[in-house]
Amino acid sequence: MMGGMARKETTTDTRPPDLADPAEPAGLAHPAAPSAAAESAGPARAHGAAGSAPRPWLLRLVAVGIVLAALNLRPAITSLGALLEEVRDGLGMSGGVAGLLTSVPPLCFAVFGVTAPRLARRFGTGAVVCAGMVAITAGLLLRPFVGGTAGFLAASALALMGIAVSNVLMPVIVKRWFPDRVGTMTGLYSMALALGTSLAAAVTVPVTDALGGDWRTGLVVWAALAVAAVLPWLALARVREPAHGGPGAAAEATGTAATARTRARASGTSGGLRVTRSRTAWALAVFFGLQATAAYITMGWMPQIFRDAGVPASTAGLLLAVTMVMGVPLAFVIPRVATRLPRQGPVVVALGLCGLAGYAGLYAAPAAGAWVWAVLLGISNCAFPLALTMVGMRARTGAGVAQLSAFAQSTGYLLSIPGPLLVGMLYQHSGGWDLPLVLMAALMIPQMAVGVLAGRDRTVEDEAAG
Repeated sequence: MMGGMARKETTTDTRPPDLADPAEPAGLAHPAAPSAAAESAGPARAHGAAGSAPRPWLLRLVAVGIVLAALNLRPAITSLGALLEEVRDGLGMSGGVAGLLTSVPPLCFAVFGVTAPRLARRFGTGAVVCAGMVAITAGLLLRPFVGGTAGFLAASALALMGIAVSNVLMPVIVKRWFPDRVGTMTGLYSMALALGTSLAAAVTVPVTDALGGDWRTGLVVWAALAVAAVLPWLALARVREPAHGGPGAAAEATGTAATARTRARASGTSGGLRVTRSRTAWALAVFFGLQATAAYITMGWMPQIFRDAGVPASTAGLLLAVTMVMGVPLAFVIPRVATRLPRQGPVVVALGLCGLAGYAGLYAAPAAGAWVWAVLLGISNCAFPLALTMVGMRARTGAGVAQLSAFAQSTGYLLSIPGPLLVGMLYQHSGGWDLPLVLMAALMIPQMAVGVLAGRDRTVEDEAAG
């Protein structure tokens, strides 16, 4: 079967059909494709090879690739945070530049993430994710040894570029390969991401000490995990992906005039979906930005909040690890629950209330109830896998998910950049945590409001065409 498919594809476009540029004339983009009339007369015959179910071993390989990729999407950030003081001393880095480092990840995610759909249309999602894993590997290998602050920042940006495009395309891959298991696979991906995040935060310092105490060694070891992620994607980069996923697939396969008109109304001059015309897309982007703001504030400042309340430094680090680890089981459960609900608003509100309770506890009794507040904030931070799940549910096709994912993540990460810096400024000028905690709690209110809007049962294709 696979051999027959390979022979048929030698004269066709190797890009995934739903990511191929709609602006291309059919006869030029797909010279060996059947005509519209042939598709209307026999859609099953015209799409038989492309529409056949992927073989089980291939689905297992994709699942392994998703897990390994997710494990690598945060260690470049959290391993550096664990050794930031040693890196500053080793490179002679000023406090201002060190502060800039905390804003580099969301900035790179915003700038490079928006390029992911265009790259996927040109080269295919598997090839782009493979290149992303290679970029992560190269950045992690280079940055401890390039010498100087500028080189360190450049190598870090290279790794973050790979993370950015992979961030955007993971929901696309889930939607395309597992259209009937979006919640389960998003949960698996999110669980692996949370595991990688907490693992790097927890073991980087002990591993560095065990390997002689050199911060360069402690950072470079994470390149080994990235190499492991490259391997399955090298194979998947050459595999033709399923054409479509989700309920919109059958309608697109028929090539009806109604579908064409809907596409035309939803398209701009470049032929892409105008997600900016969708209120749901904007709500999802703002929700993504506010949850990212909360997550980066938590990762950057929560240990300091506990330490200022008299909690020992080692315990404060462990409390942060507890917060991060909460995402491992919940990242698997929450997407499965969310996909079973017609509206995800109740889940959004439940997570937001946990965040409000956690911040209130930090305000009133940070040391006395430290473990409870850490757990509550860990639950609240699971708005991230929920946001990814809603990206997969708010678009009908792989192409729609790609554009929505790029828009929501790029816009969201841009919105999240000022948050940690503003909290630091309030802390410095007020001399305590009362004002920053009030701000952090206040941001939960609009996060819940836009999350309820993003969780409504509708698709961006319908809104953009309306």
